[in-house]
Amino acid sequence: MSDGPRDDRGRSGVTGDLDVVRSVFEELPLVSYATDGPEHRIVATNAMFRQYVGRTHMIGMPLADAFPESMGQQIVPIFDQVLATGEQVYLRSFRAQLTRQDTGEQIEVYTDLRWHPRHGPDGKVVGVIVDLVDVTEQVRQHQAEQRRTAEAERRLEQARGVITTLQRELLPAGVPVLPRVQVSASYLLADADTAAGGDWFDALTLADGRFALIVGDVVGHGVAASATMGQLRLLLHERLAATSDIAAAMAALDAAATEVPAARATTVCVVALDPATGALQYCTAGHPPPLVVSREGATRYLPATGAGPIGVGGAFTGASIGKDRLADGELILLYSDGILERPGRDLAGSTVELATAVADIVTDRALQGDSDLPAERVCVQTLELLTRASGHTDDITLLAAQRVDPPPPLRLPVTAELGSLQPLRDQVKAWLTEARIDGFDAGAVLHAVVELATNVIDHAWIDSADRHAFTVTAALTGTGRVELSVADRGRWREPSPSPDRGLGLVMTTGLVDRLRIEHDANGTSATVTHRVRRPARLLTANDLTWTAAPRNPAPPLLLMLDQPSAPGPRIRADGPVDAATVAEFDRTIRAAGSSGTRPLTVDLTGVSHLASAGVSALHRLAALHRDNGTHLRLYAPAGTPADAIMSLVALDHETRDPDYPDVLST
Repeated sequence: MSDGPRDDRGRSGVTGDLDVVRSVFEELPLVSYATDGPEHRIVATNAMFRQYVGRTHMIGMPLADAFPESMGQQIVPIFDQVLATGEQVYLRSFRAQLTRQDTGEQIEVYTDLRWHPRHGPDGKVVGVIVDLVDVTEQVRQHQAEQRRTAEAERRLEQARGVITTLQRELLPAGVPVLPRVQVSASYLLADADTAAGGDWFDALTLADGRFALIVGDVVGHGVAASATMGQLRLLLHERLAATSDIAAAMAALDAAATEVPAARATTVCVVALDPATGALQYCTAGHPPPLVVSREGATRYLPATGAGPIGVGGAFTGASIGKDRLADGELILLYSDGILERPGRDLAGSTVELATAVADIVTDRALQGDSDLPAERVCVQTLELLTRASGHTDDITLLAAQRVDPPPPLRLPVTAELGSLQPLRDQVKAWLTEARIDGFDAGAVLHAVVELATNVIDHAWIDSADRHAFTVTAALTGTGRVELSVADRGRWREPSPSPDRGLGLVMTTGLVDRLRIEHDANGTSATVTHRVRRPARLLTANDLTWTAAPRNPAPPLLLMLDQPSAPGPRIRADGPVDAATVAEFDRTIRAAGSSGTRPLTVDLTGVSHLASAGVSALHRLAALHRDNGTHLRLYAPAGTPADAIMSLVALDHETRDPDYPDVLST
């Protein structure tokens, strides 16, 4: 007998020497591993895989034990699918999070992944072989390029995005921010030609103190379906706002459907929630029933109420209304059937899959770090997790609301001196964050309080050298409005607006919904009322990876930076420009422009707050340059805080960089 290569079950002519085969697998220049059985026990790993995940002892462990952090990321169901069907699955740019055991570091990666069926000696599928290629850097580069070209893409969308624009106009721009209910909404356009659809959502406070959630679905796609959707949404909104009666509002909608043929067979789900008690009434009207999820991840679907779609001959009465209760911390999700009727999915399986995914997202077992608001995570991560493997052929609408503890009202005693403005700004900003108010609304409220406080400091005790104080209060009301008051015991003086002074009250009036000033011999109270909303997300398939705004708060101190590389004299301001910082702002710009004797560009891109004191300074500086025959160019990209304020007060400025006109602002 020869001393030739050892035989693996007599197949040496096929597989080669067992040690050589093992060595080849170990040294394969790709990340690979294999699992066995329905528990997906890991039976083989190569060196690149162990190095990639930072783990060594995995052989014999079920996938769920080896990588517990992956259980909420819809990975195991793919193993189940390959094991059950014997068919390969290939997914590109698969987003996943894992924890390296060697360093304890949690990392997020993107990979091109292949799951292959592994066969036993009898040819049956016994396990799964996985190989992957890390494409994280390429994906990050692509994301960075997307951000850099965002302006160009928006312009392209404007040129050919009539459908998307139509949907944005017909759907609410946002949902209310409420003290006892956190609400979020998203709308994903269908993959097929991004055709306009008939899905809609709405959220509104009712006259009886309850809060209404609505998701509806008009049959069909295209402009006609969108137009019908718009009519039905407005009618249902108006009837609910007027009556607070679900049955009466649905009866009116049903009657209208007989006059609008395209509205027939529209399905609607309406929920009216009492934020204080959690009591809710609802009607499903042929629509999939709402899903309720607890903080701990327990799920239940509310029973369908039995009422059919509108316009098909049914009747909407008290018997069409169901009742239930939402406990503290529970989340309710309304959705359209597009999330269930995905390619290759049956309705029963999709219903279970939706509940499982939402439970993982609510308990933050899925993709971590996207948002600390469960309702917001549910409205984006659900789309990402459930459509990335199957795709989707219909519009998908998600509307989520969670009962939460209300933010405490704010009450601050403030010393009447300029040095108090920055601490006041920080404290109000912290309260706005706790109340989940951000974006433009937070900026408007913050701007208003600083203007009103500055007005008190400058004018309330102008004839007194004593130390004085005033009070700032704020609360978020059950109607989704901030009520903020600045009250002092000083003496009222009538404002006298001019191009360069006295603009604080004028600017505040332009930024918020309502400003009311009351004064008597005991002092003055200025009260701001402003409705606050959270933007809804209108998405396409390319937008599904989370793109939360970067959390880089503006520096609390004003920074004035000379820019010597610019084509001409130029200076940039970063931070707040208010009564406390305006002297430095004015002095630095005068020096950079040699007191108006040479042209100067002032870049206000990084200005986080432009108060009336800053506006007055810019008026004086612009006049100084005009008197000297030179030009002061003020630059603030469209949408920045400085642009918003200068547009409000009609102060001339440029939104395209005057020194770099061919470069798109980011």
